[in-house]
Amino acid sequence: MKYKYITTDPGILGGKPIIKGTRLSVQFILETIASGASIENLLEEFPYLSKETIQEVLNFAANNQINSE
Repeated sequence: MKYKYITTDPGILGGKPIIKGTRLSVQFILETIASGASIENLLEEFPYLSKETIQEVLNFAANNQINSE
């Protein structure tokens, strides 16, 4: 599946999936939501993100196995 907002680059965060153009990992976004932050909280903290980006992170997680290290 091709993602519009998510990419991997071996030179950034060891190749973990990240939000394109940032150093924010998919894992970080998921952990932040899991710890109780709302999507609105994320948008306030990281104004360069969009609701569509965060929705894609959730879709990515649903379609892929994310391993915590």
